[in-house]
Amino acid sequence: MVSGLLEVTDPRNRDPFAVKEQRPGLGDLVESFVGTPYAETTAALFVIRALTTDEVMAARISRELETRRHPLPSWLTCLDQARLDPDVWFMTHVLGDGDDYLIGVTLPSGEQLSALVYVDHNLGTVVKDAFVVPEPLEDLAIKMGTLIDDADQSLTRTDPATARAVIEAAISSGAQLYPPLTSDGWPMCRPLVEWMLRMMPAGGAAPDWKEWSAEETTAVAAEFFASRFGAAFDDDERRTLLESVLWFCTGYATGDPWRWSPVTVEMLLADWFPRKVIAEPSYLAKLPDLVRAYIRYCHDRNDIRADLTTETLAAVDQHEPEYAQLIHSDRQQAMAGLAEALLATERLGGLSDSEWTLEYIARDVGGLDTLMVLDDLPLPDETLDWQGIPEEIRPAVGAILELCDGCAEELFDVEHRTAMRRFLSRAARNDPKVFARKGSPVRGAAAVAWVITTGNRTAGVWSAALTAKDLLAHFGINGSVSDRAGTLMRAAGMSTRHATSSIELGDPGLLVSARRKKLMETRDNALANG
Repeated sequence: MVSGLLEVTDPRNRDPFAVKEQRPGLGDLVESFVGTPYAETTAALFVIRALTTDEVMAARISRELETRRHPLPSWLTCLDQARLDPDVWFMTHVLGDGDDYLIGVTLPSGEQLSALVYVDHNLGTVVKDAFVVPEPLEDLAIKMGTLIDDADQSLTRTDPATARAVIEAAISSGAQLYPPLTSDGWPMCRPLVEWMLRMMPAGGAAPDWKEWSAEETTAVAAEFFASRFGAAFDDDERRTLLESVLWFCTGYATGDPWRWSPVTVEMLLADWFPRKVIAEPSYLAKLPDLVRAYIRYCHDRNDIRADLTTETLAAVDQHEPEYAQLIHSDRQQAMAGLAEALLATERLGGLSDSEWTLEYIARDVGGLDTLMVLDDLPLPDETLDWQGIPEEIRPAVGAILELCDGCAEELFDVEHRTAMRRFLSRAARNDPKVFARKGSPVRGAAAVAWVITTGNRTAGVWSAALTAKDLLAHFGINGSVSDRAGTLMRAAGMSTRHATSSIELGDPGLLVSARRKKLMETRDNALANG
């Protein structure tokens, strides 16, 4: 119960969108108990002193407890003498959705309590659930062992120092999620679990989240398409689709491109792909069959039992109708609703409409200071700046440049051509290796054009004149170039929050005069109404 009270005062629970929200702190809680000298508050103070990491607060409580004379059991007054059970148990499954850690503590009087902490990997290795029970660790381990009904699951002892490092890292990562993950026991037992963790040996190391390079994911895709599972799917559209799938696998979910379970399938089809990848439904409809083939390949590679492969493939069948409905729905309208909801949340957090508008449009130009001095002079007619671009990649850059120039001249104007050239030059100069590897110059040029025109709202969902499909058709491309665009944007040092087709170029030098004029009008209206 006291762990729950401490959790309420934990600053990690603050709503990030309610910056002005007043919440009780630990000091408020302690002072309320200090001011009411009853046996119940004395008991609570003993527990708070044991669970808190605030040494100043613990000293304040100790001074108060020296004045209290309420008779209390020794297990409560001597919590600092509690001992950790030497065994730490670890239960996992071959599909890798998550792991259970079992830890136990013996109190000074001999009573025992145990905790089960579930670390979820599909959400990025975070604590998703935990509970504490008043029974010995051995008994809890036996109960958990009875739940194992197949050879794909195991319960073994594990290194306590490593377990502590993993759980603490997962608690920290989970605390950064909003809205937070909650259950009947979590996070109300978090202070109690963290008290138990502090008794465990330090010095362990949690596995690092692997950052996959473009070269590594390209190699993963090449191995799949060269296999008997992927050979029939080896075409440009499915290669591009698999790029997005690998983006999901390595940047989200478990971080492992070869690990698939029914839960992973649900995340991909029912949420991530329809929300993150914007393309024509006919292109997106090819995803389920590709995923089925890729799952078979990954499970064969990892020597996963056939029954588990069947279960994972059944999840594709289960979620395919929902996926089909999502990709054929008006997803842009849904995104607009999400933006409006976020706007409402920001307003609840204390920003006025005008303040929110200024903060929002300032991201397009790189900050409020730049927004305030913005002009609407046309971009000049510039050649591509080759300075700093290595000689060995200049042929690849030149091939993309020629195609971008043709697109600007046929569909747009000189300003768009200059913006494309500036973006291409920056990406090539900042990260030459992006252009050193083999890649289609047509797709590269289409990605450059897509970034600049989407960012300027002269093509795509923001434009009534030219759809993204029409833009890509100029290059003879069906499907999406969002992954290639993301690679180029990261190379140029730009934000890659482009999944909703709302690219923020972050530089007035990449914005055509019409776009800057619109931003200036929005700025002036916001200032006038502020």
